[in-house]
Amino acid sequence: MVQNSNSTQVVLGISLKMYFGHQQTLDWCRQLVELSKKHPAFRNGLVECFVLPTTASLAAVAQILENSPVKLGAQDLFEQDAGAYTGGVSPAVLREIGCEFVEIAHAERRRYFGEDDDIFAKKLLAASRNDLTPVLCVGEEVKASPEEAAMVCISQIQKAVSALESPLQNLIVAYEPVWAIGAEVPASADYIAAVCDKISSFLKSGEVASSTRVIYGGSAGPGLLTELKGAVGGLFLGRFAHEMANLEKTLDEVYSLSTQNTAGASR
Repeated sequence: MVQNSNSTQVVLGISLKMYFGHQQTLDWCRQLVELSKKHPAFRNGLVECFVLPTTASLAAVAQILENSPVKLGAQDLFEQDAGAYTGGVSPAVLREIGCEFVEIAHAERRRYFGEDDDIFAKKLLAASRNDLTPVLCVGEEVKASPEEAAMVCISQIQKAVSALESPLQNLIVAYEPVWAIGAEVPASADYIAAVCDKISSFLKSGEVASSTRVIYGGSAGPGLLTELKGAVGGLFLGRFAHEMANLEKTLDEVYSLSTQNTAGASR
């Protein structure tokens, strides 16, 4: 079972990618804030939730999320804090406007933007320098055994942290097997649990980060948390959570699992 060294909360990250327009993003975030006010998973402190809007909407979303339990993150950052880098996303500015998280090394950054492990290492260093918690995406491109998949993921983590002079304070590792994204047959719960357990075992030494959490994001959907039986620290959600009703179902699941665990512990 994955041990989350800094929290017993279930992590729910939601990336909006580039699906929403600006106004749609703001409306969705307002709905999320309203949901956070009434849902028992939020009210009882069972969930740590962050949202990653498109860069153009970050400042406006920061105002909407202010004084709510929902935290803000960015989908990307540049490796330098300031300078003549046209179109770059400054990590210092991200922190200034209220971001606490930043996504790094998503498979789409490799596929569409030509980024590689060297760039991801520089971005991770920039995140650390600016007190941003990296959401580091790892995953194998081709289905393999859990042992082989874990070896690929651990290698990706090692390359990403190679530029650091000391361990990170906080790190979220988002396991996303590339072959499972959008697949007709997704990764099984047993497969996910086995890979995440091996990633967690690697992270337990504390050499990478003082505090780590491992979450799953390969076509994650309803019922998966229950199937995984505590084998991951949470979920990294995409299009499924773009419908607020679906996100509410996942929160219901978090609350239900917590209730079951509490009842079991009291027996």
